[in-house]
Amino acid sequence: MKIGIFSILPDAAADPAVVAKHAEDLGFSSYWVPDHIVLPVTYSTPYPGNPRPGVLPDPEYLWRMPDPLIALMRAATATTRLEVGTGVLLVPERNPLHLAKEIASLDSYSGGRFHFGIGAGWNKEESEMLGGDFEHRWTQVREAIEVMKGCWTEESSEYHGKYYDYAPVRCYPKPVQRPHPPIYLGGIMFNDQWAKRVFHRIVRYGDGWLPVVHKVAQVIDGRDQLHAIAEAAGRDPVSIRITVFGGQNQWRSRKEIDQFASLGVEQVTLWLNGRTADAILRELDGLARDIFGT
Repeated sequence: MKIGIFSILPDAAADPAVVAKHAEDLGFSSYWVPDHIVLPVTYSTPYPGNPRPGVLPDPEYLWRMPDPLIALMRAATATTRLEVGTGVLLVPERNPLHLAKEIASLDSYSGGRFHFGIGAGWNKEESEMLGGDFEHRWTQVREAIEVMKGCWTEESSEYHGKYYDYAPVRCYPKPVQRPHPPIYLGGIMFNDQWAKRVFHRIVRYGDGWLPVVHKVAQVIDGRDQLHAIAEAAGRDPVSIRITVFGGQNQWRSRKEIDQFASLGVEQVTLWLNGRTADAILRELDGLARDIFGT
């Protein structure tokens, strides 16, 4: 099973080139980064990652993140095998034609190592100021994915939808991965329940699932629901990848990670706590000793 890493703030102090190269040398399989283009100074929507919204301040990393695709390009250029991914990129905040070209370029330059984790965003004000229809953002995401798939797979493509409407265009380069880089949708349980609409979206236009869980049993529950929905839709459940996306201080030993090995999980990612390259390199060395025995 693959083991990747997630850098919550891949800025210059935590240089993606330095961190990714060291991770590859130690045997880690992938390097993932998050996304916020901007964050309004004031906003109405509670951050889902804050355990006590309104009491504790939201973390500073939310408004300090560099552009994820540029960070991943830096990581990919410094490595030869390490896969790179977004965990997750906020699709409604970007023009899909431009995004299709950026992703295809990254996948081309990296030799087909990009993984496209997508989200619709939780911050209403951020989404709307960047062109998102917050109340119907997943409909907008679906259209954007359809636009991008056309750009990636067709010599020329056109689209006529609610959010995007354009005559035939040519968009190059094409990604190395065929038909396109894998598309993953994240998942978080609310009130100990998975949102089935996420599973329906994965089956309809995704390639994988990025669940954040507290217990292995939650992955089993979600996997079984996802597979049932796929079978009902006539899709082979085996075609859907599962990468468990680790939260802070989760799954940091071989024993914990091995719990997922028999569940069809392809990969587990580990959240890096360090905020500078030197601190992260020491952290990676410790993780490698605990996980790989090196």
